[in-house]
Amino acid sequence: MPLSSSFRTSLAVQLVAGLVILLVIAVGGVARYSIISLQNHTQDLRQKLTESTARTTALELKLKETQKLLAETAAQLLSLQNQDQIKINQELISELKHIHDGYKETVAGYDELIKLRNDTTKTQALDADFASVLNFLSDQNYASAAAKLASLEKSIQKTREDLIVTPATVLTDVPTNNSPPNSGYQHQVVESDVGKFAVDLLGADLSNTKVVAETASSGDCADHCPVSSLADFIAKAGGYAGVNGPYFCPAEYPSCVGKTNSFDTLMMNRQKTYFNSANNIYSSVPAVIFSGGSARFVGASAEWGRDTGPDAVIAAQPMLLSAGQLRFGGDGDPKKGNRGNRSFIGTKGNKVYIGVVKGASVAEVAHVLKTLGLDNALNLDSGGSVAFMVNGKYVDGPGRQTPFGIVLVRK
Repeated sequence: MPLSSSFRTSLAVQLVAGLVILLVIAVGGVARYSIISLQNHTQDLRQKLTESTARTTALELKLKETQKLLAETAAQLLSLQNQDQIKINQELISELKHIHDGYKETVAGYDELIKLRNDTTKTQALDADFASVLNFLSDQNYASAAAKLASLEKSIQKTREDLIVTPATVLTDVPTNNSPPNSGYQHQVVESDVGKFAVDLLGADLSNTKVVAETASSGDCADHCPVSSLADFIAKAGGYAGVNGPYFCPAEYPSCVGKTNSFDTLMMNRQKTYFNSANNIYSSVPAVIFSGGSARFVGASAEWGRDTGPDAVIAAQPMLLSAGQLRFGGDGDPKKGNRGNRSFIGTKGNKVYIGVVKGASVAEVAHVLKTLGLDNALNLDSGGSVAFMVNGKYVDGPGRQTPFGIVLVRK
């Protein structure tokens, strides 16, 4: 018998409901399985992460320990290096000081030995002593070198003192005369308050004589400068007499390396060219300005401009006399304190005087010129540079070749 429609509908609903229940049961089982599986995987990950964290922590601890050890080792190494370097630096500084001082003292000693050779040939023993100094220095025996240099300096001084004693025949054969010549050349003995001294002296009236400076160079020169003899300077200027100029740096002096035959002081030559105008180092050096029939002395060359009107501008030092009064009594410089032949230029009224005082220190020259009654005077170079020529004949010298000369020219 056929099913009724209501029965069929009820059956369908029941079937659908059963399918839904079955589906729910199936889905629930799958979800439960997935959750359990996920929980297990998460637990594994947590365990692995814990283990990794533990390893990382251990590595970090080891890294910190290693870094600490490295820092301590580096600090110890740096300290050790610094200590060694300080020691090395101190040793180098000490060595360099010995070399510098030894070289400086040796050069100074050699300069003095050269100067002495200009006055005497009896330097064999001193030359041998100097060779010993060089041997000590080459062996780095600085203490022995210094001691030998000190002994050599005393020996040079003693030899020089023996040389400067004016022979009795010179003083007895020449009359004592404390007055300068009115004009012309005169060889005389001057008895000053510091002793007797032989003097070569020439006087000239500035009304008929012009004083000029003749130079070997046409302009400033710092090294390997041209030089010439006093005779050549006098011939070039057309003069009749002359004397060597101020201090300069001779080529044979080891201390003059890099500035051979140069000079630092102000000078205007016969061609109206000024030398060392830009040099302020020696601007305090005194100077004399010859112009027409007069001469002006200034205490410092900085007091003078660059006027080309005068006949000559000559800076030299030290000032010996000013207004008839002594201006130099010594300054502790052994080069000025040693006795030897020393040249000068000075004035009395409208007269100019050039000449050489024999066997005197610079201070003693000042006393001699004061005794002669000069008003003003400047010291010039000495020793091996001394040259004094009158009427074509060397009265003193000829001396070494120099970068300049002071010349008297008739007007």
